[in-house]
Amino acid sequence: MRIDSPAEVRRSAGAHRTDELPFTGRQPDHVPGHWVLARLGKRVLRPGGRSLTETMVAAACVTDADVVELAPGLGLTAGIILKYGPRSYTGVEAEARAAAIVERAIGARGRVVNGNAKQTGLADASADVVLNEAMLTMNAPAMKDAIIAEAWRVLRPGGRYAIHELALIPDTIADDVVATIYRSLSRSILVNSRPLTIAGWRALLAAHGFEIEQVVTAPMALLTARRVLADEGFWRTLRIGGRLLCDAALRTRVARMRRTFTAHRESIAAMAIIARKPSDAERTR
Repeated sequence: MRIDSPAEVRRSAGAHRTDELPFTGRQPDHVPGHWVLARLGKRVLRPGGRSLTETMVAAACVTDADVVELAPGLGLTAGIILKYGPRSYTGVEAEARAAAIVERAIGARGRVVNGNAKQTGLADASADVVLNEAMLTMNAPAMKDAIIAEAWRVLRPGGRYAIHELALIPDTIADDVVATIYRSLSRSILVNSRPLTIAGWRALLAAHGFEIEQVVTAPMALLTARRVLADEGFWRTLRIGGRLLCDAALRTRVARMRRTFTAHRESIAAMAIIARKPSDAERTR
């Protein structure tokens, strides 16, 4: 476990202020769950935590690659990617406030463009790696298809598409349980969460032409004390706890999300998939 020093926390605390975040001014009950957590000062907003993100980035082989990250959030994954020395980094972010935070985090080491994940505006076959985390889950089937198709368009032949999402387990999960989970997630997170089974995610990517190279799973423990400590470090975890104690509205909202995750802990997990776009020669065999 990495423990930030007080000095590290003070430096990283300047990465964003609550008034810079999307949905500033709205009450917590009317803000998507990941931005509620960001208000607390939480930087790791992915279902499998920092560890699964790092595993995904390492497996995606971003060194000396042209990398595109869709919806980079607060820029944490961008920082991990940049440590590997990509040839270039481009973040595509629809939220102007979030884009500004990421731009400040990466400085001159990359660029952030304002765009939608399903229509990035980037050139065809301009990237070696495309990544997105905790985004496909939050979209309906048609939007999932559009985002994956855009990743395919932007990737060069032989390029890799890496995703980090929620998954339903096991693959044989009953339809009525899935429906209950969908309702619970939508009510607590305030986004239209539609996670698939691992087999479902694999099939979806394969339907778009991708070849699955690797699948890694982890517990969905985003709001457990142990995961927060591992993801955020000791001092930032204390700071998050202090904000929870001081803000009843945030505390109530986070407690509702945690109850949802706990109630369905046997049926949801975190998952990362590394998929590959075959070369033209491979596709014609």
